[in-house]
Amino acid sequence: MEFINTVITGTGSYIPTVRIPNSEFTQQTFFEKDKSKIDSPGEVVVNKFKDITGIAERRWVTEDQANSDIAAIAAREAINDAGIDPESLDHIIVAHNFGDVIRGSIQSDILPCIGARVKQLLGIQNPSCVAYDIIFGCPGWVQGVIHADSFIRSGLAKRCLIIGSETLSRVVDKYDRDTMIFSDGAGATVVEAEKSDKQRGFLSSSAVSHTTKEAYYLYSGQSNSPDTDPNIRYIKMHGRKIYEYSISNVPQAMKAALDKSGIPIGEVKKILLHQANEKMDQAIAKRFFRLYGLKPDISGVMPMNIHELGNSSVATVPTLYDMILKGNLKDHSIEPGDVIIFASVGAGMNINAFVYRK
Repeated sequence: MEFINTVITGTGSYIPTVRIPNSEFTQQTFFEKDKSKIDSPGEVVVNKFKDITGIAERRWVTEDQANSDIAAIAAREAINDAGIDPESLDHIIVAHNFGDVIRGSIQSDILPCIGARVKQLLGIQNPSCVAYDIIFGCPGWVQGVIHADSFIRSGLAKRCLIIGSETLSRVVDKYDRDTMIFSDGAGATVVEAEKSDKQRGFLSSSAVSHTTKEAYYLYSGQSNSPDTDPNIRYIKMHGRKIYEYSISNVPQAMKAALDKSGIPIGEVKKILLHQANEKMDQAIAKRFFRLYGLKPDISGVMPMNIHELGNSSVATVPTLYDMILKGNLKDHSIEPGDVIIFASVGAGMNINAFVYRK
């Protein structure tokens, strides 16, 4: 039997050069959403934040960089890694949330879309290479891979470039403790059709959207500070609600994808989960394995880079995968034949997952 597999043939990422350690926030004045001042010393606020999220530092772009710039850098690296001619790409799919946001501005710029900007920056002339964006919250890159697999299986594409890129440092409220969570970065993958007598690559997926009471768990809102312009909007979230929603629903979506693949839980070597919050991700993984009656060593199965890179939204999963493949994440590796679950959760609220055999 011959299979048409959807296979990741190249990966790339861009990790910004500006390091922002937690110590940068110890002198910051923070306010609650009701605009009341948080009286706890900055050091206490920062230490509590690290205990919950695991984040010690994050990366932000330089003043002259835009989201499309770093997306193109990661894309170029993935194209070179795959060893392909960029003119042969059928689709460029860019997942993001805020487009390009110029330093000193809070306005999103997505005209033209980031996909079109990346295509131009890559110098691709082929008009049949279709470039577009996905706005799907943090799970955007995972959704882009799901889209690419659908194109490939239907015969509409043979080669796609999927990018997750974001510059959240441009849309954070410095008076909100949640500012410390967010970071910048870009990750990219080349996905291709492959004919083989063995089934590998993309095996199965699941995705759900909850948009009733959950729709605005992440939203754009005014600054927490009472002395700022109320007409300017920043990224905001209801952290506790997101935590409870995620640990209740992400494990089920991961299980749905794995069960659909027909692969037993014992064959899963790695879980690449959106780097949102260390404790939340650990709780998700534990609950997932508990659905199969297992209690494995989570640290060996679920690699994390949130401690140094923070939460770069759509970029976290592809960046994590690229780092592992390039040998840049200590104590973790992925070998041919390994089964991996990619999963994410974010604004919408959206959840998705796919099962992949390297």
